[in-house]
Amino acid sequence: MSKVTVALAGNANVGKSVIFNEMTGLHQHIGNWPGKTVEKAEGTLHFKEHEIDVIDLPGIYSLSTYSLEEVISREYILDEKPDVVINVVDASVLERNLYFTLQLMELGRPMVIALNHVDTAEKKGVKIDHKKLEKVLGIPVVPTVAVKSQGMTELIEKAVNVALSKKKTKHISYGSEIENAISKVQKILKPVSTSHSSRWLAIKLLENDTEVMKLPFDKGVISSVKKVAKTVEHLHKHSCSTAIACEMYARSAEMTKNVQSRTSKKKRLLERIDDVSTDRIMGYPVMAAILLLMFFGVFGFGNALAVFIEDALGVFTVQSEALFTGISGSIVLGLIEGVIATLTVVIPYILPFYLVLGLLEGSGYLARIAFLMDNIMHKMGLHGKAFIPLMMGFGCNVPACLSCRVMETHRERMIAVFVTTLIPCAAVTTVVLGLVGRFVGIWWALGLYVIDAVIIFALGRIAFKAFPGEPSGLIMEMPSLRMPHMKTILRQTWFKLEGFVKIAFPIIIAGTVMIKVFDFLGAVDVISGVLSPITVGWLGLPVISGVLLIFGILRKELTIVMLAALMGTTNFALVMTPVQMLVFALVTMLYIPCASTIAALVKETGWKRATYMTVFEVLFAILIGGIFFRILLLLGI
Repeated sequence: MSKVTVALAGNANVGKSVIFNEMTGLHQHIGNWPGKTVEKAEGTLHFKEHEIDVIDLPGIYSLSTYSLEEVISREYILDEKPDVVINVVDASVLERNLYFTLQLMELGRPMVIALNHVDTAEKKGVKIDHKKLEKVLGIPVVPTVAVKSQGMTELIEKAVNVALSKKKTKHISYGSEIENAISKVQKILKPVSTSHSSRWLAIKLLENDTEVMKLPFDKGVISSVKKVAKTVEHLHKHSCSTAIACEMYARSAEMTKNVQSRTSKKKRLLERIDDVSTDRIMGYPVMAAILLLMFFGVFGFGNALAVFIEDALGVFTVQSEALFTGISGSIVLGLIEGVIATLTVVIPYILPFYLVLGLLEGSGYLARIAFLMDNIMHKMGLHGKAFIPLMMGFGCNVPACLSCRVMETHRERMIAVFVTTLIPCAAVTTVVLGLVGRFVGIWWALGLYVIDAVIIFALGRIAFKAFPGEPSGLIMEMPSLRMPHMKTILRQTWFKLEGFVKIAFPIIIAGTVMIKVFDFLGAVDVISGVLSPITVGWLGLPVISGVLLIFGILRKELTIVMLAALMGTTNFALVMTPVQMLVFALVTMLYIPCASTIAALVKETGWKRATYMTVFEVLFAILIGGIFFRILLLLGI
């Protein structure tokens, strides 16, 4: 049985994940790229006599080195040399996608094009002659509708045949001036020993690519290349990289014109909905309704599931307390309560949230939210694209911080990273809904999110004034609004939940056991006593809150899990007043990010800025929490 390695590459929102899932089914695993924080999806399938390893590369728009995702994709294709690259292309926006295709071709690896969403294109009145496109590019082109599994067998068969033939792609000519410049640089590079294609290296050197420029070239080579680049710049009146990009886009437009035909079509229902969803007036109430529906849906499902699991498992705690005593009893109780707390407090709210976030992303509506929020985000010195990391922050602050690299300037990245750390992640949602939503009321829980949004906007505005400069304009792709592919969303939700449980479950179990042992030894009382002037005196919280907030640094949901472990109940109304629940939830929302987020902050901003942000957020949360406590008392809550 021969082994074939396939890399899936393409723009975001082209159906790459659906193709990956169709190819690999359940034989896949999600992790991180070695030494990186970017998600890596890898799977296997068996086709005829071949075992095929499939790598789903991050969705990107170019092979430059402006983002970590672009670096990862490029390095994988160049260094790991997959047997074949399947370039997934959205047929409904062919011209825009072909720019990335041309860049992939320059890498010289065997390629196959999956012309996906051909059904969507036809509904828009767009018809593509894939045979003609195949002839123009010199690459096999397979029309697919991945969500319906159409064309998948042919795609895999073509990919295997191309991989076994080891037929490398040919390059496309970019006009006499650019081609002459490339040829001159190739001659300059002739004495240089490298494993990379000389043509690709020549293009990257002309573009002044930062990563390629780091390679150990002689100073004479670099100076000669710069002279060639200046000649191109003189002819085109632009930088060399811009001139090359313009030529690539011109070729993309020319190819699209030759292989694509259009017919007039009436607007589909989804297109009419799309018009409303992006309307400058109607778009906002639609967005508010969708976000409110998401909030209440997560709460309703999570609350019902939590009650069901709690009723089913509550008997184990009672029986365990009767059977086990002493230090061993504390350990056993910690284990049991950790499992129960995970099942009753954490999963019921995180599961539906990941599902809803997947629906928003899979339908293409997330990009429309970014478009609508552009004006508001500009008030914080950002643009609408920053709203995507903020939305991601509701799932997890770590990828949200890292995704702030989509911002064009250093200033915008710093503001976006700071604001993102204040977004209540899924773990904080567990605390808010599991504590306030369940025992005080869903409207109070929603009120906390409104307060948090006002605080985020105010702090973002202050950061905007503190950092000099003006926000850049919004430039981003608006994917077609489409019905989300439920099979893919359910599978992605499952993998995210599985990844969360694998990481969080051991920490929660260890934390509950540790706190039970500390409680048995009397250490909890000592720590609580030291912190009581802040927790009790200023914040008006129960004396044990200091210990809970310390454990929350590991993971925010540990605050409520530890509360259940210490109090021996998940009926928190018995141990906290409504005011205490509200203050505790608000402080948890605002104070120090979890350990993983702090690590991401250090990576993105450096130790100094990460320390400033962390210390500020701790002090700010304590200040606001105390003020909020006194306001609630004045209101007689």
